[in-house]
Amino acid sequence: MEPMILDMLLKAGLGLIILGMVLNIAGLLTWVERKQSALMQDRIGANRAAIFGFTALGLLHGIADAVKMFTKEDCMPKGAHRFIFNLAPAISVAFAMAAFAAIPFGNTLTLFSRTINLQVAELDAALLFVLAAMSIAVYGVILAGFSSNSNYAVLGGMRAASQMLSYEMSMGLSILGLVLLNDTMNLQEMVRAQGGTWLGFIPRWGVFTQPLAFLVFTTAVLAETKRAPFDLPEGESEIIGYFVEYSGMKFGMFLLTDFIETVLAACLVSVFFFGGWQIPGLHATGFHFPWGTTIPLPPLAVSLLGVAAMMTKVVFFNWLFMALRWTLPRFRYDQLMHLGWKILLPASIANVLVTAAWVAWRG
Repeated sequence: MEPMILDMLLKAGLGLIILGMVLNIAGLLTWVERKQSALMQDRIGANRAAIFGFTALGLLHGIADAVKMFTKEDCMPKGAHRFIFNLAPAISVAFAMAAFAAIPFGNTLTLFSRTINLQVAELDAALLFVLAAMSIAVYGVILAGFSSNSNYAVLGGMRAASQMLSYEMSMGLSILGLVLLNDTMNLQEMVRAQGGTWLGFIPRWGVFTQPLAFLVFTTAVLAETKRAPFDLPEGESEIIGYFVEYSGMKFGMFLLTDFIETVLAACLVSVFFFGGWQIPGLHATGFHFPWGTTIPLPPLAVSLLGVAAMMTKVVFFNWLFMALRWTLPRFRYDQLMHLGWKILLPASIANVLVTAAWVAWRG
């Protein structure tokens, strides 16, 4: 087989694996959201859906939701723009999924005498690709609101447009400090730059080199997911929202997009600030501890440990985002704008200026 064809097949296989993994995690989050909120509120949680009396701790509720959405009547309000109304949920899902192509889920893996970079799209400007994909996904939300011919949906779309504009600026500026320090926009190289330690035990992760950027980015990327406490575009208790006129699987696509974006946010925080697939002390030949002890490992084990570390970090941040969702109440709209424009934006600008001055001083 031609080497180029083999490389394409391996990359296609990697893309399918990542796609399946993301969709399964997003589906599992529907169960986590129910059970985690129940534990935090001293309730039992989802436990009704069953097959022959077997509830699987509520896991079957996700399957029941999928069956309901596939079989529910697909309604469209009178006067809605049919083409845009149908296109909007597809835009949201497609571009939210596209961003994962630039996420490195591991270092390299050798199969069939070929070395595979565990990143579907090896882009030098991967950071710009991810930010662009996240920005375009917002258009699906805005188009849904304005194509529904509903005042309530339009209000949700306007809230989404202003919220995304306000927080995307802070999110993008907060990452510039990492770009200046690492001198790259390639996410794989950015993760590799976070290898090693200071003083033998402090990881060179972004959370230690850019702590202010970590706080700003995490807050802004949570706002991008449109989930509590930043769920003003949905406004369920106010009976408004960009998807208020959607039903059936189109509504399910918007719901799935929210969970996919939560997974994406967890991946980005892990890659930018927590070393991605890096494990302190783990090198290409195995573990090397500061007191001189070494544990040699085969290359395959090193690669799989890196993937496991990345997934562990992603799972942790998904749990954290869910905990924040059920801990903090929804912001008022003026509080949302105040946080975005008067706190996060000045903080991100100050972080860039200080980082630039440090880099210039260090030469």
